[in-house]
Amino acid sequence: MWVPHPIPYQGSKRWIAKALLDCFPEQVGTLYEPFAGSAAVTLAAAYYGRANRFFLSDINGPLMNLWDAIINEPLRLSEQYKSLWEEQGGQECSFFNRVRERFNREHRPADFLYLLARCTKAAVRYNRFGRFNNSPDHRRRGTRPQTVRSHILSASSLLRGKTELGACDFRLALKQATPGDLVYMDPPYQGVSLRRDQRYLKGLPFGDFVEALAVLNERRIPCIVSYDGRTGEKEHGRALPQSLHLTHLEVVAGRSTTETLLGRSGITVESVYLSKALMRQIGSVPRSMLPRRAKPTLFEVPG
Repeated sequence: MWVPHPIPYQGSKRWIAKALLDCFPEQVGTLYEPFAGSAAVTLAAAYYGRANRFFLSDINGPLMNLWDAIINEPLRLSEQYKSLWEEQGGQECSFFNRVRERFNREHRPADFLYLLARCTKAAVRYNRFGRFNNSPDHRRRGTRPQTVRSHILSASSLLRGKTELGACDFRLALKQATPGDLVYMDPPYQGVSLRRDQRYLKGLPFGDFVEALAVLNERRIPCIVSYDGRTGEKEHGRALPQSLHLTHLEVVAGRSTTETLLGRSGITVESVYLSKALMRQIGSVPRSMLPRRAKPTLFEVPG
């Protein structure tokens, strides 16, 4: 068994998930991931046994319906995806458009999974009406059904029976978190959450997120945050304020997907913040996060 990746999201944290797990305390009651996306960190934590239970949530209701199907109806979802993948043969573009139109009306989980597997670079986009509006990748037919089935069944095996799901605002999702739990947040990034064609169903104002982090500090909830970063020397978004008393690290995440889509080459460096409550539990920055380059703020993913 390996760490599965059933939802092919652009911006997934699967490439840095292991490095993030090194920041976990020894004991985690429930791992909360209220900006679920592809749930890469939750899946890695489940695979490596780093938390007892999980709470996955996202304000994107259709996404959480898909997670419900992955965890609780893996065989049915796998067969539905297979049917869609086979039905597209010889009419890939027009078929994609028909499935996209149906998904925007009915929000079927299998349709969503098919669209994610077939759209350009898994780059999810929503228009101002909240409708999925990305186009198909004409160079490929999407992930083969047997591969999708393997990822879905593995994810279900890891999460079924110990995962609670929610479709709500992240602040509501964290109401029940305690100091014995851990929160991992990968919120909508500043540079891509308020565009005409958004990567997220709903953006998140910087001030609202800062205020929510301050509340978590007051409740002494251990927290890890992935939030913006840089590509080369180009900074993306404002750093979180020093008043939050967060430990700010950087993790090399590999080639920038956005730069690749634009025909350029660039390395993405993610900003990672550890809360004061978490630092009290782990004591210090893990050895695997120590700098490998002269610049003292750069921390690389361990090899």
